[in-house]
Amino acid sequence: MRSLEAVLQDWEAVIGLEVHTELTALKTKMFCSCKIEFGAEPNTHVCPVCLGLPGALPAPNKAAIESIVLAGLATGCEIEKRSMFYRKNYFYPDMSKNFQTTQGPVAFCMRGSIDLEVTGLAAKERSDLSGTILPSVPLSTSTPDAYLTRIGITRIHMEEDAGKMIHVGGVDGRITGADYSLLDYNRCGTPLIELVTEPDLRTPEEARLFLQKLRQIYLTLDISDCSMEEGSLRCDGNVSLRRRGETTLGTKTELKNMNSFKNLHDGLAYEICRQAEVLESGATVLQETRHWEPASKRTVSMRVKETADDYRLFPEPDLAPYDLTDEFIEAVRTRLPELPDAKKQRFIERHGLPYADAITISADVELARFFDATLRELSGDAAEGELPEGELSEGATLRELSEDATRPPALALARPVANLLINDVTAWLNANSLTLAQSKLTPAQLAQLAQLVTNEIISSKQGKEVLALAAETGEAPAQIIEQRGMKQVSDTGIIETIVDTVLATHPQKVEEYRNGKTGLLGFFVGQAMQASKGQGNPKLINEVILSRLEK
Repeated sequence: MRSLEAVLQDWEAVIGLEVHTELTALKTKMFCSCKIEFGAEPNTHVCPVCLGLPGALPAPNKAAIESIVLAGLATGCEIEKRSMFYRKNYFYPDMSKNFQTTQGPVAFCMRGSIDLEVTGLAAKERSDLSGTILPSVPLSTSTPDAYLTRIGITRIHMEEDAGKMIHVGGVDGRITGADYSLLDYNRCGTPLIELVTEPDLRTPEEARLFLQKLRQIYLTLDISDCSMEEGSLRCDGNVSLRRRGETTLGTKTELKNMNSFKNLHDGLAYEICRQAEVLESGATVLQETRHWEPASKRTVSMRVKETADDYRLFPEPDLAPYDLTDEFIEAVRTRLPELPDAKKQRFIERHGLPYADAITISADVELARFFDATLRELSGDAAEGELPEGELSEGATLRELSEDATRPPALALARPVANLLINDVTAWLNANSLTLAQSKLTPAQLAQLAQLVTNEIISSKQGKEVLALAAETGEAPAQIIEQRGMKQVSDTGIIETIVDTVLATHPQKVEEYRNGKTGLLGFFVGQAMQASKGQGNPKLINEVILSRLEK
């Protein structure tokens, strides 16, 4: 089988996604009052409505309708004021009533789009940039290979989730070869929104980036926990191939079980290469549903793909059509928070962050909130986006903390805060398998630590140690430094004495340096840091050593 890169030179992949997201932020199911709870004892959150027992009537969850409208507004969709639910008939044990309540041709949200910025290695998968929106300037000076592409959203519709089947025995937990299957209907009836894209994606990387960005948007809206591990965010991919330059769509296959961003990319990449091999051999690609097997890194056929007619859709007789008012839609619109793209632009334009840092922080909802909260601490509890000048905590003024006295304190320290978050904080959290919420680190602590490192009260290396102690104990960085005697030595006289002693101890290496072996500078700095018990100001030590050696 040829590589993806080789295949995409001759063939164009046409990819569309179907993204299913459970509204886990809600307390109850879509059409009944049963509790939504992941991991509960099987079949403990069920009732006659979600089990579809005779005589039980559904009652719609207003909060779920608000959530899907919020999702539509955040993705540029038009909100349809009039829509209705249908019965989607299928016979499978995961839905005991043998039909799923879902929306029909007109969904709550129609005709939206999301713009994707594709940079670096991700951009290299796409050899043909036709149909993309190319920026007038590179998205990043460090990644000249970059492009912007708009992915259309056909619809976002509401439906109820199915139950969960657990296959016991057999291979890989699949129904094929299983000894028996268990059914848990707790999830049955959970409000689920399904976003369907236009076939605008052209590479597996674009599909991965789209799903990641959509997840960021939903997390920002706080409508779902979007856990792919727990199944609250699931994605199916439809992919077909056509020769480059052609416009007619090929026969598509649908991929299931892509339960991680990596699996989404790898599953689509394999299927593109498989379809190319089939077509190049003169055979025909079948319209079917295929299962991605991560262990064997291949797709296998599950079933012939159903068409809409197979589901025998008809209007749900127990639910009246919906008529959303302008007042309802505008009330939901007022709940829209700052979205990731706008947040990224603010980080760049108002806080002066580099593009890469702004992308990294805005892409992580928890990290972005912590960053903003830290800047508010530095600004004296100002509202988000407001950065007044004034005295900082610990009594340090702007001029004492920043070389750039023309910038408000939060702006002056925005980059150091970002660096701490992206590098030191993230590294510590990963090493300890924790989230920010699970640690004892607070925005006030990080604000103080940024001040201390920027003012060279402690070194960057000491900052890592102080950060770890603060996150573990909850103590203030200043308190930790005081208790452990960690204050950085920046007294020029003391540093000069330490450097003179180090150079006098190694006269041969001093001579070697002056004869051109300049790599010894690091040795001298290391010896001076050791002599200062790690508390010497590295920048000052470096300057003094250079001044002595160049005499």
